[in-house]
Amino acid sequence: MGSMPNDEIAGLRGQVDEIDRRLVDLLNQRARISIEIGDAKRQSDPAAVEPEIFQPDREGRVLTNVQAANKGPLTDEDLRAVWAEILSSSRSLQRPLEIGYLGPPATFTEEAAKRCFGSSVTYTPCNTIADVFYETHKRALTYGVVPIENSTEGAVTHTMDMLVESELQICGEIRLPVAHFLLSNGTLDQVQEVYSHQQALAQCRRWLSAHLPSAKRIEASSTALAAQMAQEPHSAAISTLTAAKLYNLDVIAEHIEDSASNITRFLVIGLHRANRSGADRTALVFSVRDRVGALRDALTIFASSQINLTRIESRPSRRRLWDYLFFVDLEGHPEDNHVEMAIDQLEQDCPFVKVLGAWPHDSLEGPSNE
Repeated sequence: MGSMPNDEIAGLRGQVDEIDRRLVDLLNQRARISIEIGDAKRQSDPAAVEPEIFQPDREGRVLTNVQAANKGPLTDEDLRAVWAEILSSSRSLQRPLEIGYLGPPATFTEEAAKRCFGSSVTYTPCNTIADVFYETHKRALTYGVVPIENSTEGAVTHTMDMLVESELQICGEIRLPVAHFLLSNGTLDQVQEVYSHQQALAQCRRWLSAHLPSAKRIEASSTALAAQMAQEPHSAAISTLTAAKLYNLDVIAEHIEDSASNITRFLVIGLHRANRSGADRTALVFSVRDRVGALRDALTIFASSQINLTRIESRPSRRRLWDYLFFVDLEGHPEDNHVEMAIDQLEQDCPFVKVLGAWPHDSLEGPSNE
């Protein structure tokens, strides 16, 4: 096949340049409308401390419309990535956002936060999950991102406890596929100790037993801190590619997680729960009275209301010995009639009930501000 003549290439590039100019005009037109939407939000509720910038119910409709209009060759995933940054920029025009996450930088939580909120916001690492809640509650942060559950290692109990204690609401969810890398300044044969977060060590235990059976496993508060600690050639860290670049470490083994379907769920927390979208999840927690069949009776309320529970977990209440709280995720929104009625009945039968938040189940990639 012959090569394309230079003048034909130049003509095609000229078309691309013209399309780029039109795109810039359209994006700025979209940005101006987004600013007007932000002004309208403030005018509609002047008493509000701040407008609800994170509205994943609206985001879901935006992305659905974009994908419906897609005729290729770009894939829907390509367009989602482009629109994540468009939405991030639009959001920052309405109001600058500061997003807190469980730090330090280069953790999976930071990666999840950036996947959700894009690059046009400020990110602030927090030392603990409690700090994320505290700083968000006092409005030093606009939203927080915290881990809640891993598909192989289960729940993050610190987050569960803070959800009970805090007045903040869950308003979004991010599901992040987790890939673990072994980082070091030495070789695999040199490694005598492996640093990482306890969950990362657990998620790679079979690989470690097979390839580094004699290496000491040392827990760190995060995978990023582990990379910071593993600077000697005889040390290694289970961490992320971002951490490898940040701390100048080599990747000496890739994808060492024991499960190929290793996914961690993260929650977005803020002052408001998400609006009803029609395809929602609600999280709540309740306790039961100390009598035979009490838990069965509570769960029967959901079954008789045709409500599907997608998750149930128990935790000691820390109030009385052998007293437990039950955390559930369910399909539906507190504003759905059948969900509202079930919660009302639960409140009549249980000594403690608290709705922890609600969010659109299908909108996991990033928030919309429109």
